[in-house]
Amino acid sequence: MKIERAVLREIPLRLKEFFEISSGGQQDRRILLLTLFAEGLEGWSECVASEDPSYAYETTETAWHLLTDHILPEMIGREANAPEKLLDPVRWVRGHPMAKAAVEMAGWDLAARAEGISLSKKLRGEREYVPVGVSVGLKPTDAELHDQVQGYIEEGYARVKIKIKPGRDIEMLAGLRERFPDTAFMADANSAYSLSDIDRLKEFDALGLTMIEQPLSYSDFLDHARLQEQIETPVCLDESIKSVGDLALALHLGSCRIVNIKPGRVGGFAVSRAIHDTMRSAGLPVWCGGMLESGVGRAHNVALASLPGFTLPGDISASRRYWDRDIVSPEFEIEDGVMKVPSGPGIGVDLDLDRIQSLTVREASFS
Repeated sequence: MKIERAVLREIPLRLKEFFEISSGGQQDRRILLLTLFAEGLEGWSECVASEDPSYAYETTETAWHLLTDHILPEMIGREANAPEKLLDPVRWVRGHPMAKAAVEMAGWDLAARAEGISLSKKLRGEREYVPVGVSVGLKPTDAELHDQVQGYIEEGYARVKIKIKPGRDIEMLAGLRERFPDTAFMADANSAYSLSDIDRLKEFDALGLTMIEQPLSYSDFLDHARLQEQIETPVCLDESIKSVGDLALALHLGSCRIVNIKPGRVGGFAVSRAIHDTMRSAGLPVWCGGMLESGVGRAHNVALASLPGFTLPGDISASRRYWDRDIVSPEFEIEDGVMKVPSGPGIGVDLDLDRIQSLTVREASFS
């Protein structure tokens, strides 16, 4: 089965609310959707690059450039049956895992559809339902934060992640813990601290958190190891882990006890599975994070989270958490803290093609 055509589209989607983290915030997403065509089948994916380089050096614009000028032209005529090998012709391209992941993940969708099986099954997933959590952005007041957390608890989310930064951390989390003593909370700093904040970071141990995610800079493997030695709360690495090599370094140094796997961040499913397998062999848990994806990216994340090592609830919340209207049908929903893994061929959801076409602001086609 050879790829005959590739189409890259950009669509704007507006989040239901402004989402703020320690490095800034956003409400409008510029989403890149990729479609690969082969023998009457279509494979879909979403590039998770953000509009600015606050999370990673890749952006919507750099991804568009890499995909249209260097990667997609090389995909035409490539065999799609082995998606893990799809990017072999562009191995010379250094970095840019988000752009590469979009191609590889669309290839996995296409290959699963060709076999008539779900993406979850193609990835060797084992579960029909996955536990899901929700991520709550920074709020100006504790009252507003408490109201939103209360709503998510009532909706049944299995875990609540709270974005933090210096000045909005210990006291804020202590108030949440007092009001919601039985809720599974974790904190996400998005690299807002340094090791000079060690005394402050030690105070997190009294809060009973599941983990503290990415407290230090994405490049500070050694400092994360020094931090983990001095605190009881498990450190989870997110931005730091972009490859299997990064994981090997983190485990060697003792930089973390948990890893957040985002397939779009690490370069696709082949790398994601390798990270998953390594962590599972080490007896350490992983979970699947989110990048404010549409239903296309969410479908890929749910499929990955069905693998056995994903024992912690992921940030793969219901479509309505983010969008007034998603671009897939059925939209993703949660019930009793879990989300059903689509069982249809490929990503297992239908694309709202009319809506996608009406939203498209630019398009590039290769054949």
